[in-house]
Amino acid sequence: MIKVALISDTHGDLPDNALEILRQVDEIWHAGDVGHTEVLTKLPPGPIQRIVYGNIDDYELSRQLEEELFFKTGGVKVLMLHIGGKPPAYAKGVKAKIKRLQPDLFVCGHSHICKVVFDKALNCLYMNPGALGNQGFHQVKTLLTFELDGKIKNLNVVELGKRGKL
Repeated sequence: MIKVALISDTHGDLPDNALEILRQVDEIWHAGDVGHTEVLTKLPPGPIQRIVYGNIDDYELSRQLEEELFFKTGGVKVLMLHIGGKPPAYAKGVKAKIKRLQPDLFVCGHSHICKVVFDKALNCLYMNPGALGNQGFHQVKTLLTFELDGKIKNLNVVELGKRGKL
C-alpha cells in the first residue's frame, strides 16, 4: 500500500503545518504552480516526489520539472498535469489524452478548487487538491491524502487554515 499526499498551487509558500502530513506519506505529488525552488527544498526528503510545473513557474523550474507525468504506482495508473479543467469541461486536448492513455486517476491543479469526482464517461477518477499556498482567490488551504493498493482508498481532504495565514 502506498500513502500519497497530493498538493498544488503552492505559489512559493509551503505552510509549516503541511510538512507534518508530508513526512507521513510514501509519495508527495505536486500538481504544479510550485512558485519557487525553495518549496522543493522544503519538501521532506524521504517520500518519492512526483512534481509537474505550472503556468506561473519560471524557466528554472520548467527545466527541473516535467510538464506532465504518466506513471503507475500502487497498482494505479496516474496522469498528472497542471491545467486540466474539470469533468466534463476539460482543458484543450486533455480529454483526448485521457482517452488515449486510460489512466485510473487524472490529477491536475490550477483552479484552486478542491474537487474529486468520478468521470463515468472516461472511467477515470478526477482529483484537484485545491491550493496550498497563500496566492489566489481560495479561502482555505487544502491538500488531499489517500492510499493506493490496486485502487484508490481512504481519501481525505485536509484543510490547513485560511489563505494568507502562515
